[in-house]
Amino acid sequence: MQTLKHYSIIALLLIFFSCNVGPEPINYGSDGCHFCKMTIVDKVHAAEIVTNKGKVYKFDATECMANFMDDFDTSEIKLYLSNNYTEPETLIDATQATFLISENIPSPMGAFLSAFKSKVDAKKTQAEKGGTLYTWNELLAHLKN
Repeated sequence: MQTLKHYSIIALLLIFFSCNVGPEPINYGSDGCHFCKMTIVDKVHAAEIVTNKGKVYKFDATECMANFMDDFDTSEIKLYLSNNYTEPETLIDATQATFLISENIPSPMGAFLSAFKSKVDAKKTQAEKGGTLYTWNELLAHLKN
């Protein structure tokens, strides 16, 4: 009986820890964009959505993630993530990021859109490359137009 109790506790712990909702690493060169179906290769502009149930959708660019949201129940989304321009392959909270649209920084789908964890870094890059800065909500409104 004691052994059964130990197995039950272990089983419950495994279930608990396997249900963590969070991002997954993007496998560059093999994962495909959920929206446009292109292979994700750009380590600077990739993005990811994680639902409340833990399902992960990967995108080759933040603009693909934004376009995907048009046909998805956004109340089911827990995390919006974009790669940080200054730290390739590092996913950051897109809702807290500063975005730069600059024609001097190409992105995979041609929106010239890059995400920055730090507003200071975004302003510095804007001073060097030109363009317009956006918050997450401003960006979504801009992309809808």
